[in-house]
Amino acid sequence: MDTFTPWTSLAGGAVIGLSAALLLLLQGRVAGISGIFGSLFRPTPGEFAWRMMFVAGLLVGGLGAWMLVPTALAVTVDRSWIAVAAAGLLVGFGTRLGSGCTSGHGVCGISRLSPRSLVATASFTFAGAVVVLVVSHVLGGQI
Repeated sequence: MDTFTPWTSLAGGAVIGLSAALLLLLQGRVAGISGIFGSLFRPTPGEFAWRMMFVAGLLVGGLGAWMLVPTALAVTVDRSWIAVAAAGLLVGFGTRLGSGCTSGHGVCGISRLSPRSLVATASFTFAGAVVVLVVSHVLGGQI
């Protein structure tokens, strides 16, 4: 396994946790990316500016990482673009159905011991494992 990166993964997780904790402490908001991004399209008075800055920070952070270490964001996709687009749509549908995404439920909700987030995180982790099993081993990776 040549992609195992425990130290950079630990550092990234710590930065994500620190960012989520600071947003909760300073703004009283949960760092659920789908909710923050989705609310940009139906803004509430007084909410747009911080949400836009949060999303801009994600983009600037990614651009900065790419500029410093271009290979850090290099990704190869072994699926068709149709499969990738379908997966993206299903994730979007799932975030609406589950009232949140992996960052909202998995990072913020579990750290607050939210029963709803514990169930949501267990559900999407289980569903992801089943999909990988079916696509990779039952269908032979042909999607």
